[in-house]
Amino acid sequence: MLHRAPPGLKLGSALVIVIAIVLMPRRPDALYLLPAALLLGLWPLARMPLGFAVRRMLVAEFFILGMALLTLLAPEALPVFLAALIKSNLSIFAMLLLIWTTPFQSILQQLRRLGLPAVMVTTLALMYRYLPVLAEESSRMQRARASRTFAPGRRLAWHSLTTIIGQLFVRAADRAERIYLAMCARGWK
Repeated sequence: MLHRAPPGLKLGSALVIVIAIVLMPRRPDALYLLPAALLLGLWPLARMPLGFAVRRMLVAEFFILGMALLTLLAPEALPVFLAALIKSNLSIFAMLLLIWTTPFQSILQQLRRLGLPAVMVTTLALMYRYLPVLAEESSRMQRARASRTFAPGRRLAWHSLTTIIGQLFVRAADRAERIYLAMCARGWK
């Protein structure tokens, strides 16, 4: 049912929900139950599988915890920490519902209609297009490392992981430069 709703309505609703969550108090409050109940009510309508939601939330949780840990440096840290965790998780879940029910191209079209600068929309489109390419490159690099590594060990694994991340960054930057030059050669401005 939620899949059939107009993309503009879904995008606008998601933005309103996220803005409402962000404007909530900086301490845990019963008020947080309202967006939580709304999002949990929309979940069955979206027909988003539990595994999809859990995997994406776990990936995001690493960043959410990193951000929330920074709030522990402030006075009255614990309520702010808990509020940051709740707000971030609710906002990410709202975005998950949006991306599950709306094709990314439709989201980009709506962002264009809303007047988002063309360079931002183009950057989002290119990012969406090339994330699978980077994932495949990362997978190839990990396979190559695994085929050349014979001694297991945590220290070696961490060193290999950091090397792979660094190499992936260098290769991604190089590929981005080549893509940009190819686009310019074809008249892209």
